[in-house]
Amino acid sequence: MIPRPRVVLLAAGGSRRFGGPKLLARRGDESLLRRAARVGLSCRSAGCTVVLGASAIRLERELKGLAVDIVVNRAWRTGLSSSLRAGIAGMPPSVPGVLVMLADQVSVGPADLELLMTAWQHDPRSIVAARAGAVLGPPVILPRSTFRAVRRLRGDTGAKALLSDPACTVIEIGITSAGFDVDTQADLARWRKDSVLS
Repeated sequence: MIPRPRVVLLAAGGSRRFGGPKLLARRGDESLLRRAARVGLSCRSAGCTVVLGASAIRLERELKGLAVDIVVNRAWRTGLSSSLRAGIAGMPPSVPGVLVMLADQVSVGPADLELLMTAWQHDPRSIVAARAGAVLGPPVILPRSTFRAVRRLRGDTGAKALLSDPACTVIEIGITSAGFDVDTQADLARWRKDSVLS
């Protein structure tokens, strides 16, 4: 049986640099959050869990009609690792791993997730992470064997400590689109412009 990870979409941050809840920003008639959830649902996963925090009530409305589970991280101010812990907290034993996405990585698409999935299914005991230039990080697939270490993570660095842990085997997949995320209004304008030109 081919292992299928469950998508954990991290969408709990306060968007301080953006000046408001950036995941409610839209391109066309779709919010950044809804787009990210749709991309997460498009791959051959075992479902999708969305972790909300800041502006949770408003963001939850954006997910109406999508077959996702929603977890609210009340401790979102303590950093990204708290959202990752919240995302894996209720995973049933049948889930062999999680594919962690950041909702503001707006250029990541279904084909990128499929690249990660294919690599991981060939070696499901390893971590599979996206390489964009000098940066190694999400989207990333974490096997169940890392969950105990994830529960010990603290701060705003997410799973980066695991990617540099010599005890972990990490497979790197080149995904250029993972190098862009929306942090500011200028980033959003650039993404919108690029979508018109492409």
